[in-house]
Amino acid sequence: MTKQQAHIANYPVRTLTASAGPLEAIALHWREYVMEAAELGIFMLAASSFGTLLFYVKSPVLEFLPDPMLRLILMGLAMGGTAIAIIRSPMGRRSGAHFNPAVSITFFCLGRMHRLDALFYVISQFVGGACGMLVARLVIGARLGAPSVRYVVTVPGRHGVFAAFVAEYFMGFLMMMVVLVSANSPRFARFTWLLVGTLVMMYVIGFSGISGFSVNPARTVSSALFAGVWTALWIYFSAPLLGMLSAAALYILRSGSDAVLCAKVYHDQKSPCPFYCRFRATIPPSSCASRT
Repeated sequence: MTKQQAHIANYPVRTLTASAGPLEAIALHWREYVMEAAELGIFMLAASSFGTLLFYVKSPVLEFLPDPMLRLILMGLAMGGTAIAIIRSPMGRRSGAHFNPAVSITFFCLGRMHRLDALFYVISQFVGGACGMLVARLVIGARLGAPSVRYVVTVPGRHGVFAAFVAEYFMGFLMMMVVLVSANSPRFARFTWLLVGTLVMMYVIGFSGISGFSVNPARTVSSALFAGVWTALWIYFSAPLLGMLSAAALYILRSGSDAVLCAKVYHDQKSPCPFYCRFRATIPPSSCASRT
């Protein structure tokens, strides 16, 4: 056994069998569930912190950067960098760095996640996002609720509900298509984290004024819980998921179901994997098994 294999084998991670129950799922994968919660919590804390720093009307940054477009670009860079840091972190490499219910549901529909893993991932993401916003509220204070920040809430912009729906659908579609094409390609798999981070940056800059940039139901609910703003909530539950499922269907149509190797957004082959995974070249079956 190589050093890499020995390192991976030390982790108590096993793929759930088809007959596994909730208690077995929690016993085997509770660490991954906690990691997913922490990942979205960190993302929401970062969004709240950078949003307050760049857009709160009394922030000292406004004195040096009065141009709102420049501040939006900086917000995009900050959130793209946050996404990259989460994906590349030990947590992200192990849990798969979904931190988004739409991503988890799509991978479940693709047959790469056990139904209980998908369920607990989704629950963890909603809980983690809310906890992240709670921490942000405690740390940042009332400034986070100011009208110019408003808990970084996601609502349709000046172009209306239809434009917001189309934007969220498009962002979900493109995000999942990029993940599937890149993560399952020997040539591009090692760059998936960079591509996803770049998309997040571009989405913040290009779509914040149209839909608020969500692509994530748990991210929207986390802000709405504290802002008390539930405008057009159905968009943020339906459009990103429909977009991702459409991308998955198109990818399967073109490449076949066997082309989807794993439910991880970024699979480095150095971290243990809890999914129905086909990256088996250097990972022993005990920690990264095929579906049974």
